[in-house]
Amino acid sequence: MISFFLCILLLIGGFFVYGKFTEKVFGPDDRATPATAMEDGTDYVPMGTARIFLIQLLNIAGLGPIFGALAGAAWGPSVFLWITFGTLLGGGVHDYMVGMMSMRHKGASVSELTGMYLGDGMKQVMRVFSVVLLVLVGVTFSTGPANLLAMLTPHVLDAKFWLAVVLIYYFIATFVPIDKVIGKIYPIFGLCL
Repeated sequence: MISFFLCILLLIGGFFVYGKFTEKVFGPDDRATPATAMEDGTDYVPMGTARIFLIQLLNIAGLGPIFGALAGAAWGPSVFLWITFGTLLGGGVHDYMVGMMSMRHKGASVSELTGMYLGDGMKQVMRVFSVVLLVLVGVTFSTGPANLLAMLTPHVLDAKFWLAVVLIYYFIATFVPIDKVIGKIYPIFGLCL
């Protein structure tokens, strides 16, 4: 329990100390975001603060609390340190910096940003890495929810059924404009968290 509270204190301290340092290194400004400057109704859609917050909460939390709890059960208190330092040094700073760089380059993706700063060779490496990572994340975020839903309905619906439902949802969310599906549904999921 001591490691849990220590990690909570580190996260809070990191927010105030390391967060301020990161903000000074790459501070925000008042320029228009790509969603506002390049609004197209599909990829670039301005949304209200509350809706964006709930979408980001869902994206950040996702299956993390479930896999984090499983990792904690498997490997013990060391997982608290992994989550804490991974959040402070990896997740938080990486997401903030990439978001700020993307905003300053008209919403460019990570691979495009890599190409701008490190050349075409590294851009291609980053594209391959991104595809592999997206496949792994896609498998995890498809089978994870399907298996969880199958555990909730063990005698009625199996994991294959739920996997089909999840994949159909992902297909719809991919091909229907974001403001028609995700912008309306995600906040509901965010509230459920």
